[in-house]
Amino acid sequence: MFRSALLRQVSRASTTAIRPPTFSAAPIAPAIRSFTTSLRTLEKEDPTPLEDEHDRYSTAGQPGDTEHEGRHSRTDKTYRFEQPEEHELPQSKPVQGRGGMHFKRTLASFTLQDRVGVVTGGARGLGLVMSQALIVSGSDVAIVDLNKEEAQRQAEELMRHFRDENPGGDKCPLVTAHYADVSKPDSVNAALAEIIEQHGKIDNLVTSAGFCENFDAISYPHDRMQKLWGVNVDGTYLFAIGVAKHLMERKAPGSIVMIGSMSGSIVNVPQPQAPYNASKAAVRHLASSLAVEWAHAGIRVNCISPGYMLTALTKKILDENPELAQKWTSLIPQGKMGRPEDLMGAVTFLLSDAAGYVTGTDLRVDGGYTIT
Repeated sequence: MFRSALLRQVSRASTTAIRPPTFSAAPIAPAIRSFTTSLRTLEKEDPTPLEDEHDRYSTAGQPGDTEHEGRHSRTDKTYRFEQPEEHELPQSKPVQGRGGMHFKRTLASFTLQDRVGVVTGGARGLGLVMSQALIVSGSDVAIVDLNKEEAQRQAEELMRHFRDENPGGDKCPLVTAHYADVSKPDSVNAALAEIIEQHGKIDNLVTSAGFCENFDAISYPHDRMQKLWGVNVDGTYLFAIGVAKHLMERKAPGSIVMIGSMSGSIVNVPQPQAPYNASKAAVRHLASSLAVEWAHAGIRVNCISPGYMLTALTKKILDENPELAQKWTSLIPQGKMGRPEDLMGAVTFLLSDAAGYVTGTDLRVDGGYTIT
């Protein structure tokens, strides 16, 4: 039975194969199709007519149809700022009226009493103000800076400032100064060993050492870009792993706050600064990655991303480029730049037990810049 069915199928197939066609055969196309590159084929097609006036505000419009086109999407390579040498950097001062005794009630979990905090880049700018925030909250502090003389001067000034605002106080926080080139492992390890020797332990870390330069990417000197990455990224990583290792050896919990920037999430305009932006994106993601990796040890790692802050160095840039102030503030929903002291609450919160269930977060202190 099976053989009969098979023979019928073979017969049917043979009949079909020799059946004469009932239609005219079409000419066979050549195997290789010719390709022309005449100017006519490369010309852009005529634009689609606009249905109404509103279409010119969309991608249907032609280049230059609106005055706003590209206004905030381009950088201007004429803005160039190179980080000053160490001896040329402007000095910073402790914040007046933000420290000392106070009688307003707040949560006890915000205190940093009996803890030791390390602040890299703590002799100037944001680092100095955050060092002061730790001191006001009860912490001893080790200021780490490339300029140890300036760090020592600020350490003494911060302790004097604390005594003036706490007359008759029974305990003044211990503030020490330490040298480190944060981009060099040996220098970082030596600084950490010195801090532990003088303070006995480390509980918290704030990696504020970093700098920004404005060069269009093509013109940025490679050696300077390597230096920027060495400080902003390598320095953050080296201090973080050094403190984490110390905490794990002590089997003690701790908190690390990495200072990133809103530039790690957006592209600043009009000044070009691609390597800086990328370095701060690296810091932000490093905080997230280490938060996961070290969660088992009770080590929290978070990031603070400031927006435009009116530091002494920022004022120097604005003195040379006064039009930037208007351009920057026009893009900030709050319409104004921040001040370094606006970071005091943020860093205290993330280091304290009040943020005990907060890790891997990026706290943006930018006046709303990154949400628009």
